[in-house]
Amino acid sequence: MSPTSETAQGGRRLVIVESPAKAKTIKGYLGPGYTVEASVGHIRDLPNGAAEVPEKYTGEVRRLGVDVEHDFQPVYVVNADKKQQVKKLKELLRESDELFLATDEDREGEAIAWHLQEVLKPKIPVHRMVFHEITKDAIQQAVRTPRELNQKLVDAQETRRILDRLYGYEVSPVLWKKVMPRLSAGRVQSVATRLVVERERERIAFRSAEYWDLTGTFSTGRAGDPSDPSSLVARLASVDGRRVAQGRDFDSLGQVKSGQVLHLDEANARALAAALENTRFAVRSVESKPYRRSPYAPFRTTTLQQEASRKLGFGAKATMQVAQKLYENGYITYMRTDSTTLSDTAVAAARAQVTQLYGADYLPERPRTYAGKVKNAQEAHEAIRPSGDRFRTPAETGLSGDQFRLYELIWKRTVASQMKDATGNSVTVRIGGTAADGRDAEFTASGKTITFHGFLKAYVEGADDPNAELDDRERRLPQVAEGDALGAEEITVDGHATKPPARYTEASLVKELEEREIGRPSTYASIIGTILDRGYVFKKGTALVPSFLSFAVVNLLEKHFGRLVDYDFTARMEDDLDRIARGEARAVPWLRRFYFGEVEDGAEGAAGAASAAAAGNGDGDHLGGLKELVTDLGAIDAREVSSFPIGNGIVLRVGRYGPYIERGEKDSEQYQHADIPDDLAPDELDVEYAEELLAKPSGDFELGTDPSTGRPIVAKAGRYGPYVTEVLPEGTPKTGKNAVKPRTASLFKSMSLDTVTLDDALKLMSLPRVVGADAEGQEITAQNGRYGPYLKKGTDSRSLQAEEQLFTITLEEALAIYAQPKQRGRAAAKPPLKELGEDPVSGKPVVVKDGRFGPYVTDGETNATLRSGDSVEEITPERGYELLAEKRAKGPAKKTAKKAAKKAPAKKATAKKTAAKTTTAKKTAAKKTTTAKKTTAKKTAPAE
Repeated sequence: MSPTSETAQGGRRLVIVESPAKAKTIKGYLGPGYTVEASVGHIRDLPNGAAEVPEKYTGEVRRLGVDVEHDFQPVYVVNADKKQQVKKLKELLRESDELFLATDEDREGEAIAWHLQEVLKPKIPVHRMVFHEITKDAIQQAVRTPRELNQKLVDAQETRRILDRLYGYEVSPVLWKKVMPRLSAGRVQSVATRLVVERERERIAFRSAEYWDLTGTFSTGRAGDPSDPSSLVARLASVDGRRVAQGRDFDSLGQVKSGQVLHLDEANARALAAALENTRFAVRSVESKPYRRSPYAPFRTTTLQQEASRKLGFGAKATMQVAQKLYENGYITYMRTDSTTLSDTAVAAARAQVTQLYGADYLPERPRTYAGKVKNAQEAHEAIRPSGDRFRTPAETGLSGDQFRLYELIWKRTVASQMKDATGNSVTVRIGGTAADGRDAEFTASGKTITFHGFLKAYVEGADDPNAELDDRERRLPQVAEGDALGAEEITVDGHATKPPARYTEASLVKELEEREIGRPSTYASIIGTILDRGYVFKKGTALVPSFLSFAVVNLLEKHFGRLVDYDFTARMEDDLDRIARGEARAVPWLRRFYFGEVEDGAEGAAGAASAAAAGNGDGDHLGGLKELVTDLGAIDAREVSSFPIGNGIVLRVGRYGPYIERGEKDSEQYQHADIPDDLAPDELDVEYAEELLAKPSGDFELGTDPSTGRPIVAKAGRYGPYVTEVLPEGTPKTGKNAVKPRTASLFKSMSLDTVTLDDALKLMSLPRVVGADAEGQEITAQNGRYGPYLKKGTDSRSLQAEEQLFTITLEEALAIYAQPKQRGRAAAKPPLKELGEDPVSGKPVVVKDGRFGPYVTDGETNATLRSGDSVEEITPERGYELLAEKRAKGPAKKTAKKAAKKAPAKKATAKKTAAKTTTAKKTAAKKTTTAKKTTAKKTAPAE
């Protein structure tokens, strides 16, 4: 039945989308006769714990949420926070004549539509409505041309979900038992963590090499102008025909890779420079080549994340949050896509703007097309582009802040993709001369001139390397010819050192995952978010630094679950899932091979055996499947996988309460132990620094004995700072109703473990101190609290200026403080801890401040708390801007409405109640019934 025929006259249609924001936008395009409601993401999923599993399921099914013995049947439950929404959808469905499932057109969106159909059980015609942009024309076209639910996409998504559940729920408990509680493993998150750890291992093993070269400034001897400079700078390229070694010629151990290159040290470089002081130089060759640069393809998910990171300082998560808002409000097309294709409409819109804004000279004769670079690119989405058949310029959108900046980036890239190539010339000049000692030295300089900027007028791509030269930069050289004499104005000696491989940033990790074909590009933002949240990785500036915990986790997985974190194996799993999506493979036999290691005879036959081997289930690394692998854990030595030798007998260990170093046997006199700072990068922990940590006062060291109790008093370095405590006698009950707690007190900020004394400790543990009583006999005490020192009298508290006042303040001084009116406003603002510069979005100065819950960055409008991997001392301006961008992308915090108390049954209306009041009450009740509860859309990316 056509959605515009039988129901056109008075028909009622229910359209279900994923988010309330999208529902609001689409409702405005459909008008009367349509009810548009949101599912608010997934309404049904695998249970989060055994408590959510129906009582009829027991054993492994209850633990996993998947019946592995019966064709891997999943146990789906309606999420507790979605039950009310499901009830509402069912009520709306009863009043409707047609149902349109308008969730996103990707695997996850298809699965959400299938779950809606399974839960709602509609008895009316059901249509799958799909669109790539939220514009009036696109929405109305989608209503007119619906399709059937794509069961292959659903099967692929459900297989992916079950696979990830089995992986996470079977491997994570191994980490709990052998490394630390509450850790997690995942098909893609564990591999992404391994990438970051391997890069850090390379940095740890890296040994720097020193090398030297010369730079010469050569003059033509004539007056120059912008088009023909008078001089050029060239670098020493070869000596007596041997190429001078540069950074690329050294390996990670600091050794020259080839004996064919000349490795200059400082002495040789300075001697050569001196010998070249009076040398006559001449141009030996001029090589000119045409330069041509084609436009970049329109954005897909990963390239947008990378470029937003380089140009706007956005993390992958913040980029996707801002893009989601732009899509839902009709500004851009769907933002989860692997495609670089533009529709004919989009190409026409882009070409029209090229002509309008840059002129016909910049428009190529034929539209440009871009071949997809992503293997198994899913779904038939377009590239990410401005929506509509006419692109709004950034100024026409009315957007501001992060949304404006991201829209502008997308708009520029799309328009530039339909412009002409940039053209010009690249030139290489070789300059030679003979030194006083007879050595022949040759210098080279390269230049580039752009004769026609083409697409570079609209857009220039950023680079991961901050020192890289961008495409639109020109380097003009003097117009010289072979044989021209040049004078050496200056020859300088330059020393260099090779650098370790750069750590991944969010952008470069996304690029690496995509190049290795690991996971799906649409999930990379959530994966990076997961490894940050789990504490496997933290940030220093924009760099992703692995924690010592991640070293232990990756060490265990590599040694005992090798293929599960193998890059090729993970990519092949992705291929298999894509084969299921195309209908070329069946889900259940594949899951059986992965989990049990079984290969079925018959239809799958030899192909099945090959696939099982390829899946790492029978190659000797782990015979059988995942289940057998996680059952016998006796071979895993928990201490071994969490121990890493540093040198000089010092070993780093990752314990249940964090990383620490130790030397010697426990309980021996020679035993030494020290905790590791939380923000220490693994490549910074060398023998020298470890010796420093061991030399510092740490752990438990005795200050003396409390004369009043005879108990030892010790000082400790705790998780929340240094403190002092008493040691209770052996046998003292620590739990139960007779439990005794030791007296404990934190050190003042002015104290340190190096200087604290027994007297200091006893004074600290004597707090709270009774200062005296007021005229009414009410006691006043001095106490140290979470937010600093204060006085307390009954329920009336007053802040003190300094911790030392706790011991010195007199009753008279305390009464004087209480005699003053209590300040209701905020205390005077503390000075900033650090200034970072001007925020690129708000244009306001960004500073680091000390807040109630720790340090935070602010531009006066937006506040963002520093993460565990950030420190006030090391935070960079770029990192500060990124934290603010992420906070803005989340939007303002939503206030949680207090639940109304359950009212007693209403008494019978008295005669005093007027008819008007009754009518008003009815209207209010009706309004409450029909008003939808505002809920933030939450589309959960597949847990990979």
